[in-house]
Amino acid sequence: MKVLVIGSGGREHALAWKLARAERVQAVYVAPGNGGTAADPTLRNVPLTDPQALAEFARTEKIALTVVGPEAPLAAGVVDTFRAMGLRIFGPTRAAAQLESSKAFAKAFMQRHRIPTAAWAEFTDVAAAHAYVDAQGAPIVIKADGLAAGKGVVVAMTLAEAHAAIDHMLADNHLGVVHADGVARVVIEEFMAGEEASFIVLSDGVHVQALATSQDHKRIFDGDTGPNTGGMGAYSPAPVVTPNVHARVMQDIIQPTLQGMAREGMPFTGFLYAGLMIDAQGQPRTVEFNARLGDPEAEVILMRLKSDLFEVLMHATDATLDKVELQWDRRVALGVVMAAHGYPATPRKGDVISGLPAATDALRVFHAGTVADGERTLTSGGRVLCVTALGESVRLAQQRALDGVRQIHFDGAQWRSDIGHKAIKH
Repeated sequence: MKVLVIGSGGREHALAWKLARAERVQAVYVAPGNGGTAADPTLRNVPLTDPQALAEFARTEKIALTVVGPEAPLAAGVVDTFRAMGLRIFGPTRAAAQLESSKAFAKAFMQRHRIPTAAWAEFTDVAAAHAYVDAQGAPIVIKADGLAAGKGVVVAMTLAEAHAAIDHMLADNHLGVVHADGVARVVIEEFMAGEEASFIVLSDGVHVQALATSQDHKRIFDGDTGPNTGGMGAYSPAPVVTPNVHARVMQDIIQPTLQGMAREGMPFTGFLYAGLMIDAQGQPRTVEFNARLGDPEAEVILMRLKSDLFEVLMHATDATLDKVELQWDRRVALGVVMAAHGYPATPRKGDVISGLPAATDALRVFHAGTVADGERTLTSGGRVLCVTALGESVRLAQQRALDGVRQIHFDGAQWRSDIGHKAIKH
């Protein structure tokens, strides 16, 4: 069997690595891939990104299964294109992917289906947004309505920060995010206190399988300080998701979401990611939905998955996920992201990467923003690598990952030394 993974980040490298280990898989193509997938003899990069071109490639190569990694192709309707050609693909349709591609759609959907989330309002008018923030006070959360590559959320602790975010996203539209009606829009939400966790499930449209829990770290500096990023590291499992919280999330968030999407004519197939905020009483609320695996959560979750991912996803595309039981490594997985100089504002590209450690059973380096340049590997994005380790405890996994990080060099590299600190405190 041949498999195609769409995307070029760390999540796609992890998916491709896991699928290549499946018993029935003979070849894994990654489109367009990165420097890490180029260097792996079990993977083949394909320089394609256009949905129609990808579907033609899948048909010509007789690809048995395509898996979509990032959000942009989902929002562009790649799943619809493949299905129209009778090709097997795992991911949500363009309509179902609105749970991620439009914050306003997701909030209105949650309101319709009584899914616990923060109070909110949406604005296209700058003056009205400023007036709302003045009336509500700070802290408050400002979100761009649309895909902004992890940069469209500002948790404003002061009114000045909130007003600046509105000007940035709405008045000036610096992020360039517009939605269906061609205008910039922001969603303004109440600030939710608590601890965040990532709750990701597989859905075939009817049945659901929860993946191992995880928690990522969004702020760039140790101690959860500095600007938000796409994620500076993650670990799995997340102790904050107790068995009781897990049951509540499935009952109050996941099931109503999947049932609601089906009722509204948009059955959700794919990875559904609920970003949670869990308060001091253990009450989970939904921060946001993503229509794909998180990154860097994918790297730590897939390091722990013992089941054959190809067989699982074949069941998911046959609507038989109820026949699957996922098996997990009991060890903790922890990933530390190494980011480029200048990230997250202006990441520098083209720095030479050296000292990459050889992969072992307990340590693996997933590439995100890298490109092959002859024999060399260069940085080509903000988040460059995710050094991912398994250990008997969070502290041991953290130590092993950081040992790996310290072997690697590229100019201006940034990383956090405290990934997993909340679990160590638990």
